[in-house]
Amino acid sequence: MKNIKLEVNMQLAQFEELSTDDQELVNKAIEATRNSYANYSHFHVGAAIRLADGRVMIGANQENAAFPSGLCAERTAIFAAQANYPDQPITTLAIAAKNEKGLLEEPVTPCGGCRQVILEIEDRYKQPVRILLYGTKGTYVIKSVKDLMPLSFVDSNMH
Repeated sequence: MKNIKLEVNMQLAQFEELSTDDQELVNKAIEATRNSYANYSHFHVGAAIRLADGRVMIGANQENAAFPSGLCAERTAIFAAQANYPDQPITTLAIAAKNEKGLLEEPVTPCGGCRQVILEIEDRYKQPVRILLYGTKGTYVIKSVKDLMPLSFVDSNMH
């Protein structure tokens, strides 16, 4: 039996080190946390995406007493963009989260379902989606969701 080592590559940047466009996107994700409906978990997540044409769309997590009926911030933003601008690839996704104490110090990562949706977007448009995971102590800058899930499953795996 052979061991295989998989590594994750990302950068850790302070907010001030991000480009103006990335700072704007992170700020939009932070603002989007206010649109969250999180009456049960009190965990508010905001997402902001930049489309190839420069347009920015936001999303926020939406909970429901029947928990499977809710939806994550990342998917609300992505699905809204795809429904309204299906010809526009997503170039960058920023995510921020807060709880009852305020914005989280450490970045929060997308759940498995959201990672799969982001992967499908990358596969659909044949280009990576940069991901900015914001925390007050720093922002993880990730080149592609494949860095978060190196063993991934896409349509081409079925052929």
